[in-house]
Amino acid sequence: DVSGALCISQAWPGMARTIYNDHKRFLETYLTPYPGFFFTGDGAHRTSEGYYQLTGRLDDIISISGHRLGTAEVEDVVTHHVAVAETAVIGYPHEIKGEGKMLCFLPQNTSWGCGTATLAAELQELISKKIAKYAAPDYVQVTPANWNNTHSG
Repeated sequence: DVSGALCISQAWPGMARTIYNDHKRFLETYLTPYPGFFFTGDGAHRTSEGYYQLTGRLDDIISISGHRLGTAEVEDVVTHHVAVAETAVIGYPHEIKGEGKMLCFLPQNTSWGCGTATLAAELQELISKKIAKYAAPDYVQVTPANWNNTHSG
């Protein structure tokens, strides 16, 4: 078991070879951080069996009252709750803290719908215990499983 930056050791067809009008930026972003490897910008976890799980963008950081927090770190904790199928954490401007957090999640059970306040409190407590109190989201939003069927656009 190991976690870290996802880097690729060999070129592949269709691989980017530059950034238009800024080749220096391409080199600094993708080839300089880990010499000899292409840095994808993503984090990954490799299990002892050799399976990979992408853990999110390494540069997707929210700054809350001076604390830098990766959104993937919070999402990983929340997806371990039995009622949660998928999750996303987003930042928003906050007058006092600089940035605040909103947690959106899709419930495991598509018929789930009652107990929103209880589950939101459970998720906030889970994040507070596993990471830190400042990491708990300001808002928790349930995303209905049938969202694509009920909204157009």
